[in-house]
Amino acid sequence: MALATIFAAFFIFDTTAWAQEQPTAPLSLKPARAPERRAAEPRAAETRAAETRVVETRAPEPRSASDELAIKARMNQWTVGLAAGLPDGGFVRFASEMARTMDDGDNMRLIPMVTRGTTSNIADLLYLRGVDVAITYADAFDFYAKQAGLSNINDRIRYVLRFFISDVHIYARDDIKTLQDLKGQKVAVGTAGVAAAHTGPLIFRRLGIDIEPVAVGGPVALEKLHKGEIAAMVYVASKPGELFSGKKADPGFHFVPVPYTQQFADFYYPTSIKPETYPGLVAPDTAVETIAVPSVLAVYNWKPGSDRADRVNRFVDTLFTNLARLQQPPFHPGWKDLNLEAQVPGWQRYPYVETVLERMKKEADIGLPPAATGSLTQQERFEAFLASQAKAPPSKAEKEELYRSFLEWSRKRQK
Repeated sequence: MALATIFAAFFIFDTTAWAQEQPTAPLSLKPARAPERRAAEPRAAETRAAETRVVETRAPEPRSASDELAIKARMNQWTVGLAAGLPDGGFVRFASEMARTMDDGDNMRLIPMVTRGTTSNIADLLYLRGVDVAITYADAFDFYAKQAGLSNINDRIRYVLRFFISDVHIYARDDIKTLQDLKGQKVAVGTAGVAAAHTGPLIFRRLGIDIEPVAVGGPVALEKLHKGEIAAMVYVASKPGELFSGKKADPGFHFVPVPYTQQFADFYYPTSIKPETYPGLVAPDTAVETIAVPSVLAVYNWKPGSDRADRVNRFVDTLFTNLARLQQPPFHPGWKDLNLEAQVPGWQRYPYVETVLERMKKEADIGLPPAATGSLTQQERFEAFLASQAKAPPSKAEKEELYRSFLEWSRKRQK
Protein backbone atom coordinates (compact mmCIF):
# COMPACT_ATOMS: atom_id res chain seq x y z
CA MET A 1 0.00 0.00 0.00
CA ALA A 2 2.78 2.42 0.95
CA LEU A 3 4.70 1.45 -2.19
CA ALA A 4 1.66 2.18 -4.35
CA THR A 5 1.21 5.58 -2.72
CA ILE A 6 4.85 6.53 -3.33
CA PHE A 7 4.64 5.42 -7.01
CA ALA A 8 1.43 7.47 -7.58
CA ALA A 9 3.01 10.56 -6.03
CA PHE A 10 6.10 10.18 -8.21
CA PHE A 11 3.91 9.76 -11.33
CA ILE A 12 1.89 12.92 -10.55
CA PHE A 13 5.05 14.93 -9.91
CA ASP A 14 6.71 13.71 -13.14
CA THR A 15 3.76 14.44 -15.45
CA THR A 16 3.16 17.83 -13.85
CA ALA A 17 6.76 18.82 -14.45
CA TRP A 18 6.60 17.58 -18.06
CA ALA A 19 3.40 19.58 -18.67
CA GLN A 20 5.04 22.74 -17.36
CA GLU A 21 7.89 22.32 -19.87
CA GLN A 22 5.65 21.76 -22.95
CA PRO A 23 3.98 24.49 -25.02
CA THR A 24 0.19 24.51 -24.94
CA ALA A 25 -0.53 22.95 -28.34
CA PRO A 26 -2.76 20.12 -29.61
CA LEU A 27 -1.37 16.64 -29.30
CA SER A 28 0.24 15.19 -32.42
CA LEU A 29 1.03 11.67 -33.53
CA LYS A 30 4.38 12.86 -34.91
CA PRO A 31 7.49 12.62 -32.68
CA ALA A 32 7.89 15.76 -30.62
CA ARG A 33 10.94 17.87 -31.50
CA ALA A 34 10.18 20.88 -29.36
CA PRO A 35 13.68 21.30 -27.89
CA GLU A 36 15.25 21.55 -31.37
CA ARG A 37 12.72 24.18 -32.47
CA ARG A 38 13.27 26.23 -29.37
CA ALA A 39 17.00 26.17 -30.03
CA ALA A 40 16.59 27.19 -33.65
CA GLU A 41 13.96 29.89 -33.19
CA PRO A 42 16.24 32.52 -31.61
CA ARG A 43 18.80 32.07 -34.40
CA ALA A 44 16.07 32.30 -37.08
CA ALA A 45 14.76 35.47 -35.49
CA GLU A 46 18.25 36.96 -35.45
CA THR A 47 18.72 36.01 -39.15
CA ARG A 48 15.41 37.64 -40.13
CA ALA A 49 16.31 40.76 -38.24
CA ALA A 50 19.68 40.91 -39.98
CA GLU A 51 18.05 40.43 -43.40
CA THR A 52 15.58 43.19 -42.60
CA ARG A 53 18.42 45.52 -41.70
CA VAL A 54 20.19 44.66 -45.01
CA VAL A 55 17.02 45.32 -47.02
CA GLU A 56 16.48 48.58 -45.19
CA THR A 57 20.00 49.74 -45.88
CA ARG A 58 19.86 48.70 -49.58
CA ALA A 59 16.45 50.13 -50.51
CA PRO A 60 16.59 51.45 -54.09
CA GLU A 61 16.27 55.12 -54.73
CA PRO A 62 13.01 56.28 -56.36
CA ARG A 63 13.14 56.29 -60.15
CA SER A 64 13.15 59.64 -61.86
CA ALA A 65 10.80 60.57 -64.67
CA SER A 66 13.64 60.23 -67.18
CA ASP A 67 14.37 56.70 -65.91
CA GLU A 68 10.73 55.71 -66.44
CA LEU A 69 10.77 57.13 -69.95
CA ALA A 70 13.96 55.21 -70.77
CA ILE A 71 12.41 51.93 -69.57
CA LYS A 72 9.25 52.59 -71.60
CA ALA A 73 11.24 53.37 -74.74
CA ARG A 74 13.43 50.28 -74.35
CA MET A 75 10.48 47.93 -73.85
CA ASN A 76 8.56 49.30 -76.84
CA GLN A 77 11.45 49.71 -79.26
CA TRP A 78 11.40 46.14 -80.59
CA THR A 79 7.98 44.91 -79.44
CA VAL A 80 5.66 43.75 -82.23
CA GLY A 81 1.91 43.13 -81.94
CA LEU A 82 0.49 40.17 -83.87
CA ALA A 83 -3.24 39.91 -84.61
CA ALA A 84 -3.77 36.14 -84.35
CA GLY A 85 -7.46 35.21 -84.34
CA LEU A 86 -10.18 33.62 -82.25
CA PRO A 87 -9.09 31.93 -79.00
CA ASP A 88 -10.09 28.46 -80.21
CA GLY A 89 -8.67 28.92 -83.71
CA GLY A 90 -5.57 27.32 -85.17
CA PHE A 91 -3.87 30.65 -85.80
CA VAL A 92 -3.48 31.34 -82.09
CA ARG A 93 -1.27 28.29 -81.62
CA PHE A 94 1.01 29.34 -84.49
CA ALA A 95 1.25 32.85 -83.05
CA SER A 96 2.02 31.53 -79.57
CA GLU A 97 4.80 29.28 -80.87
CA MET A 98 6.30 32.17 -82.80
CA ALA A 99 6.28 34.32 -79.67
CA ARG A 100 8.01 31.63 -77.60
CA THR A 101 10.68 30.99 -80.18
CA MET A 102 11.40 34.57 -81.19
CA ASP A 103 11.61 36.05 -77.69
CA ASP A 104 14.97 37.82 -77.36
CA GLY A 105 14.46 40.08 -74.37
CA ASP A 106 14.47 43.75 -75.28
CA ASN A 107 15.87 42.91 -78.74
CA MET A 108 12.62 41.28 -79.96
CA ARG A 109 9.31 40.60 -78.28
CA LEU A 110 6.23 39.33 -80.12
CA ILE A 111 2.84 39.77 -78.45
CA PRO A 112 0.04 37.57 -79.94
CA MET A 113 -3.43 39.09 -79.68
CA VAL A 114 -6.76 37.27 -79.53
CA THR A 115 -8.98 39.01 -82.07
CA ARG A 116 -12.43 38.77 -83.63
CA GLY A 117 -11.30 36.44 -86.39
CA THR A 118 -9.46 36.10 -89.67
CA THR A 119 -11.25 38.79 -91.65
CA SER A 120 -11.11 41.37 -88.88
CA ASN A 121 -7.35 40.80 -88.58
CA ILE A 122 -6.95 42.86 -91.75
CA ALA A 123 -8.80 45.75 -90.12
CA ASP A 124 -6.62 45.40 -87.03
CA LEU A 125 -3.52 45.57 -89.19
CA LEU A 126 -4.84 48.67 -90.93
CA TYR A 127 -6.19 50.61 -87.96
CA LEU A 128 -5.42 49.13 -84.53
CA ARG A 129 -2.57 50.72 -82.60
CA GLY A 130 0.39 48.47 -81.92
CA VAL A 131 -0.44 45.88 -84.60
CA ASP A 132 2.27 45.42 -87.22
CA VAL A 133 1.69 41.74 -88.13
CA ALA A 134 -1.44 39.64 -88.72
CA ILE A 135 -2.44 36.14 -89.77
CA THR A 136 -5.35 35.95 -92.16
CA TYR A 137 -6.64 34.20 -95.29
CA ALA A 138 -5.70 35.38 -98.76
CA ASP A 139 -9.29 36.00 -99.82
CA ALA A 140 -9.80 38.50 -96.99
CA PHE A 141 -8.47 41.03 -99.50
CA ASP A 142 -11.70 40.59 -101.48
CA PHE A 143 -13.80 42.15 -98.73
CA TYR A 144 -11.56 45.15 -98.14
CA ALA A 145 -10.67 45.77 -101.77
CA LYS A 146 -14.21 45.49 -103.16
CA GLN A 147 -16.69 45.98 -100.33
CA ALA A 148 -14.77 48.38 -98.09
CA GLY A 149 -13.53 50.37 -101.06
CA LEU A 150 -9.80 50.20 -100.24
CA SER A 151 -8.32 50.12 -103.71
CA ASN A 152 -4.80 50.72 -102.36
CA ILE A 153 -4.82 47.79 -99.94
CA ASN A 154 -2.14 45.95 -101.95
CA ASP A 155 0.23 48.81 -101.30
CA ARG A 156 -0.55 49.04 -97.59
CA ILE A 157 -0.42 45.34 -96.70
CA ARG A 158 2.12 42.78 -97.89
CA TYR A 159 2.77 39.12 -97.12
CA VAL A 160 5.83 37.58 -95.45
CA LEU A 161 4.97 33.88 -95.72
CA ARG A 162 2.25 31.71 -97.08
CA PHE A 163 1.09 29.57 -94.19
CA PHE A 164 -0.85 26.32 -94.50
CA ILE A 165 -3.45 25.86 -97.24
CA SER A 166 -7.05 25.18 -96.22
CA ASP A 167 -9.46 23.26 -98.43
CA VAL A 168 -13.07 24.18 -98.98
CA HIS A 169 -15.36 21.29 -97.99
CA ILE A 170 -19.02 21.60 -98.99
CA TYR A 171 -20.92 18.70 -97.45
CA ALA A 172 -24.55 18.20 -98.46
CA ARG A 173 -27.44 15.81 -98.96
CA ASP A 174 -27.06 13.33 -101.81
CA ASP A 175 -29.78 15.08 -103.84
CA ILE A 176 -27.51 18.16 -104.05
CA LYS A 177 -25.33 17.30 -107.06
CA THR A 178 -23.89 20.71 -107.92
CA LEU A 179 -23.51 24.08 -106.22
CA GLN A 180 -26.34 25.40 -108.41
CA ASP A 181 -28.68 22.99 -106.63
CA LEU A 182 -28.16 25.03 -103.44
CA LYS A 183 -29.84 28.11 -104.85
CA GLY A 184 -32.39 29.36 -102.32
CA GLN A 185 -31.38 26.64 -99.82
CA LYS A 186 -30.20 27.00 -96.23
CA VAL A 187 -26.43 26.57 -96.01
CA ALA A 188 -24.41 26.62 -92.77
CA VAL A 189 -21.42 28.92 -93.25
CA GLY A 190 -19.91 28.95 -89.75
CA THR A 191 -19.95 31.51 -86.98
CA ALA A 192 -18.52 35.01 -87.28
CA GLY A 193 -14.74 35.13 -87.42
CA VAL A 194 -14.07 31.65 -88.81
CA ALA A 195 -12.78 31.13 -92.35
CA ALA A 196 -15.98 29.50 -93.62
CA ALA A 197 -18.07 32.53 -92.60
CA HIS A 198 -16.11 34.64 -95.08
CA THR A 199 -15.07 32.17 -97.79
CA GLY A 200 -18.41 30.32 -97.98
CA PRO A 201 -20.68 33.26 -98.88
CA LEU A 202 -17.92 34.67 -101.12
CA ILE A 203 -17.85 31.50 -103.23
CA PHE A 204 -21.60 31.50 -103.77
CA ARG A 205 -21.65 35.24 -104.45
CA ARG A 206 -18.95 34.93 -107.13
CA LEU A 207 -20.89 32.13 -108.81
CA GLY A 208 -24.14 34.14 -108.69
CA ILE A 209 -25.87 31.59 -106.44
CA ASP A 210 -28.22 33.07 -103.83
CA ILE A 211 -28.26 30.95 -100.68
CA GLU A 212 -29.78 31.46 -97.25
CA PRO A 213 -26.71 31.54 -94.97
CA VAL A 214 -27.04 30.03 -91.49
CA ALA A 215 -24.48 31.16 -88.92
CA VAL A 216 -23.55 27.81 -87.40
CA GLY A 217 -20.56 25.59 -88.02
CA GLY A 218 -18.66 22.48 -86.96
CA PRO A 219 -20.52 19.68 -85.15
CA VAL A 220 -23.63 21.85 -84.73
CA ALA A 221 -23.89 22.36 -88.49
CA LEU A 222 -23.33 18.65 -89.11
CA GLU A 223 -26.14 17.79 -86.70
CA LYS A 224 -28.52 20.23 -88.38
CA LEU A 225 -27.62 18.70 -91.74
CA HIS A 226 -28.47 15.22 -90.50
CA LYS A 227 -31.77 16.49 -89.08
CA GLY A 228 -32.73 18.04 -92.42
CA GLU A 229 -32.72 21.60 -91.07
CA ILE A 230 -30.15 22.72 -93.66
CA ALA A 231 -29.25 21.49 -97.14
CA ALA A 232 -25.45 21.81 -96.88
CA MET A 233 -22.58 23.15 -94.81
CA VAL A 234 -19.30 24.89 -95.63
CA TYR A 235 -16.17 23.84 -93.76
CA VAL A 236 -12.73 25.35 -94.43
CA ALA A 237 -9.73 23.54 -92.97
CA SER A 238 -6.44 21.91 -93.87
CA LYS A 239 -6.74 18.28 -94.95
CA PRO A 240 -7.62 16.18 -93.12
CA GLY A 241 -10.15 18.44 -91.44
CA GLU A 242 -10.81 17.50 -87.84
CA LEU A 243 -14.60 17.46 -88.37
CA PHE A 244 -14.43 14.71 -91.02
CA SER A 245 -11.19 12.97 -90.06
CA GLY A 246 -11.82 9.30 -89.22
CA LYS A 247 -15.52 9.66 -89.94
CA LYS A 248 -17.20 6.46 -91.09
CA ALA A 249 -19.54 6.13 -94.07
CA ASP A 250 -22.42 8.62 -93.89
CA PRO A 251 -25.23 7.32 -96.13
CA GLY A 252 -27.28 10.07 -97.74
CA PHE A 253 -24.54 12.74 -97.64
CA HIS A 254 -21.49 13.57 -99.73
CA PHE A 255 -18.98 16.27 -100.69
CA VAL A 256 -20.17 18.58 -103.47
CA PRO A 257 -17.58 19.54 -106.12
CA VAL A 258 -16.33 23.13 -106.28
CA PRO A 259 -14.93 23.58 -109.82
CA TYR A 260 -11.87 25.79 -110.19
CA THR A 261 -13.08 28.45 -112.61
CA GLN A 262 -11.88 31.90 -113.61
CA GLN A 263 -13.88 33.39 -110.73
CA PHE A 264 -11.35 31.86 -108.32
CA ALA A 265 -8.11 32.57 -110.15
CA ASP A 266 -7.18 35.52 -107.92
CA PHE A 267 -6.74 33.96 -104.46
CA TYR A 268 -7.35 30.21 -104.71
CA TYR A 269 -5.70 26.96 -105.80
CA PRO A 270 -7.33 23.94 -107.44
CA THR A 271 -7.22 20.79 -105.36
CA SER A 272 -9.27 17.68 -104.66
CA ILE A 273 -10.63 15.65 -101.78
CA LYS A 274 -9.31 12.10 -102.09
CA PRO A 275 -10.32 8.76 -100.57
CA GLU A 276 -7.02 8.40 -98.69
CA THR A 277 -7.90 11.60 -96.80
CA TYR A 278 -11.46 10.56 -95.88
CA PRO A 279 -11.74 6.82 -96.64
CA GLY A 280 -15.25 6.56 -95.19
CA LEU A 281 -16.66 9.50 -97.14
CA VAL A 282 -15.00 9.33 -100.58
CA ALA A 283 -15.30 6.22 -102.76
CA PRO A 284 -12.09 4.43 -103.80
CA ASP A 285 -10.51 5.53 -107.08
CA THR A 286 -12.48 8.77 -107.09
CA ALA A 287 -11.80 12.37 -106.10
CA VAL A 288 -13.98 15.40 -105.42
CA GLU A 289 -12.84 18.59 -107.12
CA THR A 290 -12.63 21.66 -104.89
CA ILE A 291 -10.58 24.79 -104.22
CA ALA A 292 -8.15 25.76 -101.48
CA VAL A 293 -7.36 29.10 -99.89
CA PRO A 294 -3.93 29.89 -98.41
CA SER A 295 -3.46 31.53 -95.03
CA VAL A 296 -1.04 34.43 -94.95
CA LEU A 297 1.38 35.99 -92.50
CA ALA A 298 0.94 39.66 -93.36
CA VAL A 299 2.65 42.89 -92.28
CA TYR A 300 1.90 46.56 -92.71
CA ASN A 301 4.06 48.08 -95.44
CA TRP A 302 5.53 50.96 -93.46
CA LYS A 303 7.64 53.63 -95.14
CA PRO A 304 11.25 52.37 -95.42
CA GLY A 305 13.54 53.89 -92.80
CA SER A 306 10.73 54.58 -90.31
CA ASP A 307 10.78 53.13 -86.80
CA ARG A 308 7.81 50.89 -87.60
CA ALA A 309 9.49 49.60 -90.76
CA ASP A 310 12.67 48.83 -88.81
CA ARG A 311 10.58 46.92 -86.29
CA VAL A 312 8.89 44.84 -88.99
CA ASN A 313 12.27 44.16 -90.61
CA ARG A 314 13.67 42.87 -87.34
CA PHE A 315 10.57 40.69 -86.94
CA VAL A 316 11.25 39.16 -90.37
CA ASP A 317 14.92 38.58 -89.55
CA THR A 318 14.12 36.93 -86.22
CA LEU A 319 11.36 34.74 -87.67
CA PHE A 320 13.47 33.41 -90.54
CA THR A 321 16.39 32.78 -88.19
CA ASN A 322 14.13 30.61 -86.00
CA LEU A 323 12.20 28.75 -88.73
CA ALA A 324 14.40 25.67 -88.51
CA ARG A 325 13.72 25.49 -84.77
CA LEU A 326 9.97 25.90 -85.32
CA GLN A 327 10.04 22.91 -87.69
CA GLN A 328 11.14 20.61 -84.86
CA PRO A 329 9.03 19.08 -82.05
CA PRO A 330 7.20 20.08 -79.94
CA PHE A 331 5.96 22.74 -82.35
CA HIS A 332 3.00 22.33 -84.70
CA PRO A 333 3.71 19.90 -87.59
CA GLY A 334 2.38 22.50 -90.00
CA TRP A 335 5.64 24.42 -89.74
CA LYS A 336 7.31 21.63 -91.73
CA ASP A 337 5.00 22.30 -94.68
CA LEU A 338 6.22 25.85 -95.21
CA ASN A 339 7.62 26.60 -98.63
CA LEU A 340 9.60 29.85 -98.43
CA GLU A 341 9.39 30.32 -102.18
CA ALA A 342 5.59 29.95 -102.32
CA GLN A 343 3.66 32.95 -103.60
CA VAL A 344 0.22 34.12 -102.53
CA PRO A 345 -2.21 34.85 -105.39
CA GLY A 346 -3.40 38.46 -105.42
CA TRP A 347 -0.79 39.62 -102.88
CA GLN A 348 2.59 41.33 -103.13
CA ARG A 349 5.50 40.23 -100.96
CA TYR A 350 7.03 42.49 -98.35
CA PRO A 351 10.24 43.75 -100.04
CA TYR A 352 12.58 43.04 -97.14
CA VAL A 353 11.69 39.32 -97.28
CA GLU A 354 13.37 39.03 -100.66
CA THR A 355 16.52 40.55 -99.16
CA VAL A 356 16.50 37.96 -96.37
CA LEU A 357 15.89 35.07 -98.77
CA GLU A 358 18.79 36.13 -100.99
CA ARG A 359 21.05 36.29 -97.96
CA MET A 360 19.94 32.82 -96.84
CA LYS A 361 20.67 31.40 -100.29
CA LYS A 362 24.17 32.83 -100.23
CA GLU A 363 24.72 31.35 -96.76
CA ALA A 364 23.58 27.98 -98.11
CA ASP A 365 26.00 28.28 -101.02
CA ILE A 366 28.98 28.77 -98.71
CA GLY A 367 28.12 25.62 -96.79
CA LEU A 368 26.42 26.79 -93.61
CA PRO A 369 24.55 24.06 -91.69
CA PRO A 370 20.92 23.38 -92.69
CA ALA A 371 19.65 24.95 -89.45
CA ALA A 372 20.86 28.32 -90.74
CA THR A 373 18.94 28.10 -94.00
CA GLY A 374 15.36 27.58 -92.83
CA SER A 375 13.50 25.16 -95.11
CA LEU A 376 15.57 25.75 -98.25
CA THR A 377 16.76 22.13 -98.04
CA GLN A 378 13.12 21.15 -98.30
CA GLN A 379 12.95 23.10 -101.56
CA GLU A 380 15.91 21.12 -102.84
CA ARG A 381 14.13 17.88 -101.95
CA PHE A 382 11.09 19.15 -103.81
CA GLU A 383 13.16 19.71 -106.93
CA ALA A 384 14.38 16.12 -106.64
CA PHE A 385 10.78 14.99 -106.32
CA LEU A 386 9.85 16.93 -109.46
CA ALA A 387 12.64 15.21 -111.32
CA SER A 388 11.13 11.84 -110.39
CA GLN A 389 7.79 12.73 -112.02
CA ALA A 390 6.85 11.71 -115.55
CA LYS A 391 6.35 15.33 -116.59
CA ALA A 392 6.81 18.74 -114.99
CA PRO A 393 3.67 20.63 -113.88
CA PRO A 394 2.70 23.13 -116.59
CA SER A 395 1.19 25.77 -114.27
CA LYS A 396 1.90 27.33 -110.86
CA ALA A 397 -1.41 26.02 -109.53
CA GLU A 398 -0.56 22.44 -110.50
CA LYS A 399 2.90 22.88 -109.03
CA GLU A 400 1.34 23.90 -105.71
CA GLU A 401 -0.84 20.80 -105.69
CA LEU A 402 2.18 18.68 -106.57
CA TYR A 403 4.09 20.26 -103.70
CA ARG A 404 1.42 19.05 -101.30
CA SER A 405 1.76 15.56 -102.74
CA PHE A 406 5.49 15.89 -102.25
CA LEU A 407 5.01 16.60 -98.54
CA GLU A 408 2.99 13.39 -98.17
CA TRP A 409 5.67 11.52 -100.13
CA SER A 410 8.39 12.91 -97.84
CA ARG A 411 6.56 11.80 -94.69
CA LYS A 412 6.16 8.26 -96.01
CA ARG A 413 9.87 8.06 -96.80
CA GLN A 414 10.74 9.13 -93.24
CA LYS A 415 8.71 6.31 -91.67
